[in-house]
Amino acid sequence: MAFADKQISCRDCSVHFVFTAGEQEFYANKGLMNEPTRCPSCRTSRRQSQSSLQESDGFIRYGNFASFGGKTPRQMHPAACAECNQMTEVPFVPRGERPVYCSQCYAKVKPPLPRDPAPVARP
Repeated sequence: MAFADKQISCRDCSVHFVFTAGEQEFYANKGLMNEPTRCPSCRTSRRQSQSSLQESDGFIRYGNFASFGGKTPRQMHPAACAECNQMTEVPFVPRGERPVYCSQCYAKVKPPLPRDPAPVARP
């Protein structure tokens, strides 16, 4: 399929930019269906502002469909590991009923994943 350069107007700054044939081929190879709507400089500044906002506001982003528009505060709670007594943080309130482990100790004591039984050969 032959691609030709296209002139597109940026939706943020209204400057015209060229969507080159090489970029179109790249989009097609990646399976991207929509053309870009922002010029390269607006795309770069948007990415930088989103990453700096994420670093400064203290929220962990879980996607667009999570509560609060994709950002949910993750409350961490201090706890002592039941195996090695090292202090760790966990995303739940430790209640004392069940042991809390640090990541290294949990890897040692976690239950193995259930395996599918071997298929039985039928005559």
